[in-house]
Amino acid sequence: MIPLLHDFSDCRVLVFGGGPVGARKARRFDHEAEVVVVAPEFADADFGEATLERASPDPTEVSEWLDRIEPALVVAATDDAAVNAAVERAAGDRGVLVNRADHSGERSPGAVVLPAIARDDPVVVGISTQGGAPAVSGVLREEIEREIDGAGALAGFVGDLRERFADLGVDGPHRRDALRAIARSDRIRALVADGQTDQAREVAETVLTEVRNSSE
Repeated sequence: MIPLLHDFSDCRVLVFGGGPVGARKARRFDHEAEVVVVAPEFADADFGEATLERASPDPTEVSEWLDRIEPALVVAATDDAAVNAAVERAAGDRGVLVNRADHSGERSPGAVVLPAIARDDPVVVGISTQGGAPAVSGVLREEIEREIDGAGALAGFVGDLRERFADLGVDGPHRRDALRAIARSDRIRALVADGQTDQAREVAETVLTEVRNSSE
């Protein structure tokens, strides 16, 4: 499997299953997508901003829900293996991405595994064991969260510099090398973390000058 980031803005995600797993899946997407959860009953859990549809579709009725909702992704998270299998088949027939919560290991084409996520926006790191050992993914996420603390501010700072250097006409190779050196600089990272962006920018300009001079 190949990790990808997918923009679900203005998309719909359809979740079958109203238990804790369905709730967790719904929360994963509701900050970006329109989420609809279908289940005969719903656990006392946080489903975020998802729309809850009380229904109990059997395997022959699953496809009707996909045709009605037209999701970009469908999640099979019920406790009925036959329903989950029907969701997987219906998604495959329509070329829709599918995440089957009751499966691990080998998966069908179009299957999606939702990784554990460490986030410090705009930095996002996904960790997956391809569904085989979620506990390991969770432990690694905790470790990575500590490692990337402050990375979001640094990414924003370097992103602004990238645009500034381009506006100044800095050529591609010099711009790339300078930005990498800036991202590696402990001093700049400390200044950005402390909110001293003006001072960090001065140091960054010095780094750019050094990179340019080193190639002459």
